[in-house]
Amino acid sequence: MDILVNLPEGFFVHPDLADTFARLGRLGDVRKTSHNRAEEIAADLARAEAVLMWSWPLLTDDLLDAAPRLRYRGHLDINQAGAKIALTRSVPVSVSRAGFSPAVSEMALALILNSLRRVSDYHAAMRTGEETWVKAFPGDIDRRERELTGRPVGIVGFGRVGQRLAQLLAPFGCPLLVVDPYVPDAVLARFEGARRVELPEMLEMSDVVVLCAASNEGTRHLLGREEIARLRPDAVLVNVARAALVDTEALAERLRRGDLFAALDVFDKEPLEADSPLRGLPNAYLTPHRAGGVIASVQRCVGWLVDDLEAVLAGRPQQYPLTEGMLPSLDEK
Repeated sequence: MDILVNLPEGFFVHPDLADTFARLGRLGDVRKTSHNRAEEIAADLARAEAVLMWSWPLLTDDLLDAAPRLRYRGHLDINQAGAKIALTRSVPVSVSRAGFSPAVSEMALALILNSLRRVSDYHAAMRTGEETWVKAFPGDIDRRERELTGRPVGIVGFGRVGQRLAQLLAPFGCPLLVVDPYVPDAVLARFEGARRVELPEMLEMSDVVVLCAASNEGTRHLLGREEIARLRPDAVLVNVARAALVDTEALAERLRRGDLFAALDVFDKEPLEADSPLRGLPNAYLTPHRAGGVIASVQRCVGWLVDDLEAVLAGRPQQYPLTEGMLPSLDEK
């Protein structure tokens, strides 16, 4: 079997992926490429019987028409355009993007706790010797530093990340206000204290708001100027999803007022510009798009695609198939 693996070069040299690629090698001849454009992948795809790749380059109808030997497609992620094309064809497609969910949800929890307890502020002050020690306890406690326990948390997007975050929040006894028109009632019912609400109510009722939704036509600037104004004083806004969900200019304006905290892992332009106003705001906690970036995520995502290739070859059902019901949860681009 001719297996094309089109991924960034780092995948092919990382020692923790060696066993996964060895498994793949037992299924056929593996060719490793790192093509970014359609014209680059065309020739390799044309001879492939299976392809494992990320979401790029987009596999158009023209590319797939020129790949008649293809029997399986595995994607770490896929956008709506690619998914819609794939669903019109008979070739089995697997998507393993859920493999990133545990790490992303853990990062969301870490950012929530950091924002409420100002862990990184204390750390930075200790590093420079500018920390403030208790002198008039409890009068010198900053009232904006709070426990997470019992605080209402709004979750926008209740897919794999949102649901895993809900599990992590369970010991804190947080009421969960969920904004997601697509999650079935039966799924929501599995989480104690969770209820579906509309966006305005969630913004006004939540001490913490976490964005876990995809970036598509229905979610662009979901939090615009009006929605950001609805956030409670000293609320915490966490974005581990996509920057396009938030009007960054409006968010920066609210942050300058000093009555909101934001923890952002994603940005309109990445890497974030050196002169971005976000960098200078003490109530903005920034991480460089690393929420899912642990090796366990990568191992899961690639390993699950190999699992499904083995299943397809053996005539068994896929565990991670692309389905039409996944479309609302996929990014537009």
